[in-house]
Amino acid sequence: MTNDDSLKNKKIETRLIHAGRIDEDKTGAVTTPIYPSSTYRVEYPGDESGYVYSRWANPTRQALEKALADLENGTHGFAFASGLGALATVMHLLKAGDHVVAVSDLYGGTHRQFEKVMRSFGLDFTYVDGRNPEDFEKAVKPNTRLFWLETPTNPLLRLIDIEAVAAFANKHNILTAVDNTFATPFIQNPLDLGADIVLHSMSKYLAGHCDVIAGALIVKDKELTEKLKFHQNALGAILGPFDSWLVLRGLKTLHLRMERHSFNSLKIVEYLETVPKVGKIYYPGQDGKPVPNKMKLPGGMVSFELKGDMETVRKFVTSTRVFILAESLGGVESLINHPALMTHASIPAETRQKNGIGDNLIRLSVGLENIEDLTADLEQAFAVVSA
Repeated sequence: MTNDDSLKNKKIETRLIHAGRIDEDKTGAVTTPIYPSSTYRVEYPGDESGYVYSRWANPTRQALEKALADLENGTHGFAFASGLGALATVMHLLKAGDHVVAVSDLYGGTHRQFEKVMRSFGLDFTYVDGRNPEDFEKAVKPNTRLFWLETPTNPLLRLIDIEAVAAFANKHNILTAVDNTFATPFIQNPLDLGADIVLHSMSKYLAGHCDVIAGALIVKDKELTEKLKFHQNALGAILGPFDSWLVLRGLKTLHLRMERHSFNSLKIVEYLETVPKVGKIYYPGQDGKPVPNKMKLPGGMVSFELKGDMETVRKFVTSTRVFILAESLGGVESLINHPALMTHASIPAETRQKNGIGDNLIRLSVGLENIEDLTADLEQAFAVVSA
């Protein structure tokens, strides 16, 4: 394995390329090998001095987990078969009767797991706007055990003050977990701002090529590490070696991709501001204001409201040719999404409307294509719905 101390003082661009690399002495391979073995030879019954079984630990997955811990300034990373698998593992830190305060604007799959799975196990949830950090403290009950944040949120791209919310959490002995998928460790590091747990859907920006489903948790507290290590093994939602290798490959270009994603997204916002058919635009760092919450860049996500009825929205999202109508985000390809009928369809319509997710909301994952081609594609789609 790469000497972790040799990377300790390096900039994140260097760490993205070298963190987690396995130094393969026999061949000198520069790229981390894929170890597909499910089981390993031991010296005697009960020997746990090395690798035993790949649900417990695998060299390729472990390389990725070390890289994740390094990039988020944590001590331990855990790689899962999906972001929702990672979320479910966090939920297993709680017990029946515990209460969670979560930001109201959040990924539909997260809301579905909270409401349709975890409530049946006796967990209670309260949702708050969260842009005022005091929203979280006001929602605290004697049985509150966890604050759940997304920032930027999905799909309205609201920014939550991690540091302030974590301070309230510490005051009440509550854990703070942050879904850092949209920002990535290149743009912000929640653990440095007081969070206890960082989650990533690595299917998005970390892998970056729409070719893997994966999730991650990163922590730096010893007790949390031991609990998550136990639950990851007991629940079994681990990431396989091939998918671990794909994420490791993607990490090497994360800094370059996030810079281009951010550049392209800003240009898209500037274009959308000139379009009469566009209502409100949702974007971190909009209107030339500095991006708050210690984010280095705004990232690659843009949402906006299209003026018109549902049929107008349907026509628009099916008229783009460079932007692909698809679930997910964070790949090199630009994607267009209608949250009400796609990523957030599992949330009841009344709840969506209450949270500001209207039927005319469109979410863009701005990719790495030429910005002139992207704006031209949107322009021709606007022409279709304006005809």
